[in-house]
Amino acid sequence: MLLLLQHVLESLAESDYLFICPIVKGEILFGIVRLDAGPKRQKLEQKANELFVVIPCDPLPENVAEVYGNTKAAAQKQGTSLGRCDLWIAATALALDTILVTSDSDYQRIAGLGLRLEDWVNWQAAG
Repeated sequence: MLLLLQHVLESLAESDYLFICPIVKGEILFGIVRLDAGPKRQKLEQKANELFVVIPCDPLPENVAEVYGNTKAAAQKQGTSLGRCDLWIAATALALDTILVTSDSDYQRIAGLGLRLEDWVNWQAAG
């Protein structure tokens, strides 16, 4: 298991719930599948499989479609654009009123819409 993930899992409160949404899982798998066969792809496949065993992939909530539409419209009004998948991921976090864990700084552009973010990669470096 990844060292950071192990540390995070050990530090979670009993009431905390960590999950991956299907869009994130799909993006991870896409990133791996597009690589040529070889040691790098094998290593990433192994890490992804370890991740998927430890962290469940939960279905999208029904209200995520409405949140997606509202979030996309609000982002466009403020002149901000995000990729389609990024918007779905943000909408999922907003719909569930949860924290989005990412090191992707693009999400900072819509944090003003109520999106709560944590960057565990930089958290590890700071800790």
